[in-house]
Amino acid sequence: MFSLFNRIPSISTAELADRLKDRPNLLDVRTPTEYRSGHISIATNWPLAKVAQYHRPATEPLYVICQSGHRSKQAAKILRTNGYQVINVRGGMNAWAGKIRVGK
Repeated sequence: MFSLFNRIPSISTAELADRLKDRPNLLDVRTPTEYRSGHISIATNWPLAKVAQYHRPATEPLYVICQSGHRSKQAAKILRTNGYQVINVRGGMNAWAGKIRVGK
């Protein structure tokens, strides 16, 4: 059972880049405008304001990213409370050095 006082696990953007080949579940919790300005190709946009409504099968870890890591940490706490195994991406898109996709 998860405690609300446990730390949210996190990984660096370099670690995320290594895991992309396995096509992990990646939520980008930035606004739609931020997302369209450049995102990781496998990321699904699910803004922080709506993340409590996220309901998908929780069979694998859910990676969460934003611009700097602050909103993704907030989203990770909400998602963990809802029963998801969540991993925050430290530094967010500001730290991402890989390819990005512009648009939807």
